[in-house]
Amino acid sequence: MATATAAAEPKPQAQAASGRKVVDEVSGWLRVFDDGSVDRTWTGPPEALPLMQPVPPYAAPRDGHTLHDLPGEPNLRVYLPEVANGGERLPVVVHLHGGGFCISHPSWLMYHHFYSRLACAVPAAVVSVELPLAPERRLPSHIDTAVAALRRLRSIALSSSEDGVNDPAAKLLREAADVSRVFLVGDSSGANLVHFVAARVCAGADGEWAPLLLAGGVPIHPGFVRATRSRSELEAKADSVFFTLDMLDKFNAMALPAGATREHPFTCPMGPQAPPLESVPLPPMLVAVGENDLVRDTNLEYCDALRAAGKDVEVLLSRGMSHAFYLNKFAVDMDPTTGERTRELIDAITSFVARH
Repeated sequence: MATATAAAEPKPQAQAASGRKVVDEVSGWLRVFDDGSVDRTWTGPPEALPLMQPVPPYAAPRDGHTLHDLPGEPNLRVYLPEVANGGERLPVVVHLHGGGFCISHPSWLMYHHFYSRLACAVPAAVVSVELPLAPERRLPSHIDTAVAALRRLRSIALSSSEDGVNDPAAKLLREAADVSRVFLVGDSSGANLVHFVAARVCAGADGEWAPLLLAGGVPIHPGFVRATRSRSELEAKADSVFFTLDMLDKFNAMALPAGATREHPFTCPMGPQAPPLESVPLPPMLVAVGENDLVRDTNLEYCDALRAAGKDVEVLLSRGMSHAFYLNKFAVDMDPTTGERTRELIDAITSFVARH
């Protein structure tokens, strides 16, 4: 689990005492030691720390929803909106968090403020998946975990009290969720996972996933790259400690299979090493792109490749916005433009779910 506790000061004494040496580092985010251990203590600007604070679950409604943790394999976090829908079940949004495959946790405030709002807006049951972290666990473990989360969701839907599923959160989810309308939504590296998890589920044998049906995917600002820098990587200015070229390069190196390049299918599904997109089964897709994102050009290339392969794809371009802008609660609350673009993103996802 990634933690975001602020250290009172760096820990060079502890490193010396243990005899460990730092062999790799992503500034502010993590240090890898020669014994394979990883320290994710945040050492960057303190003003970023509040966005990484965990939000505890609550069974009493707040702002129109309840929040539940569902321990298991894998751990799930469930947002359930309070809606007067005549007893109709809710579509399910399965959320795959970002963090370059190496950091972050679905309990963080940055995710909570957006996905609690999305749950109420759609409305939908939002199920956030706790993903493994590299370098301890490299890809494809993140994909495997996300698929396991869908299998767990299906199992919950098929269960009853007689099956021994007595967790209150599981009961609430089972009663609220319509698993015949499941949508994958991912942020940044989690958006990469949307593509591969969707492809794996859609390739399943007839009836393998019933009654669960994957109705759509929403990759938001996927971290797709090429071997060479795109124009947007070279020209766009990183304006956040949460996404820089150094992070992009180092996290990919830590997460991809050993020896892989940036054009590995996990980071370049439209590249020469990936299966032809025509052969990849995918549900309808809504791809969200930030106009000022470092990976804007490769995001748009992915969209063009999907269209050329005959896939059902819609594109939302957020004008003037950079990578994962909508997760910065403080900017969303205080900057009118960021707030408006976030509303547009929520509206686009809401419309997409309603149409599929």
